[in-house]
Amino acid sequence: MNNQIQQYDFHDSAVRIHTDGDTVEYCARDIAGTLGYANPNDAIRRHCKGIVKRYPLETAGGMQEMAFIGEGDVYRLIVSSQLPAATEFEHWLFDEVLPSIRKHGGYMAGQETMSPEQMLAASMRWLESRIAEQQGQINAQQAQLDAQAPKVLFADAVSTSKRCILVGELAKILRQNGVDMGEKRLFAWLREHGYLMKRNGIPNYPTQRSMDLKLFEIKETPIVHSDGHTTLSITTKVTPKGQQYFIQKFLGHKENTK
Repeated sequence: MNNQIQQYDFHDSAVRIHTDGDTVEYCARDIAGTLGYANPNDAIRRHCKGIVKRYPLETAGGMQEMAFIGEGDVYRLIVSSQLPAATEFEHWLFDEVLPSIRKHGGYMAGQETMSPEQMLAASMRWLESRIAEQQGQINAQQAQLDAQAPKVLFADAVSTSKRCILVGELAKILRQNGVDMGEKRLFAWLREHGYLMKRNGIPNYPTQRSMDLKLFEIKETPIVHSDGHTTLSITTKVTPKGQQYFIQKFLGHKENTK
């Protein structure tokens, strides 16, 4: 069963038509605009008496639900139109477009004078252009999704994080989001850019700047050795705020990481 919305051009005006089996409906705003009504919405309210159906359509203002009307309401709009070309439009719509849709599933301008071979060639060109157009839209959408994917993945990984993580874990998250960064390289980058430093023999201790920004926390773990003496193990961990901060550096502003 055919169930689709197609666009047909009458001179410089576009008319969208919805077909579902033997049922044919017309975009009310397209009809009113083509017939020269200065206020299409008002014309539709005043002249259309039938049941209006609505379908989502992409418009200049974004996705909107557009009203579609039956043949009776199209005739009412034509009769009430002051446009000199209203009769020509009626002939085009009901004597050319509609019979062709019901017979062939579509309409091409000038098809009345085409031979069967010309009709076939024109149909193939139209089909190829539609496929190319749809593929272009798919490629553009995929490119947009690919560009957004790293940030989306990180948002999923970090937005719900309420715990501090090791620097190695941060490197793993970055790697999963397309940043070529291992644990050692990340430590080196943090030291080079003034986030970590060597202090009291500890090679990766947060700088005062990092602590003021609350990017890291220090975890101290006492270790009791076999001879009875105790030492402290110092571990630098990245806070949830630090995770968000560094991902903006690497995914939002990659040039800052070089």
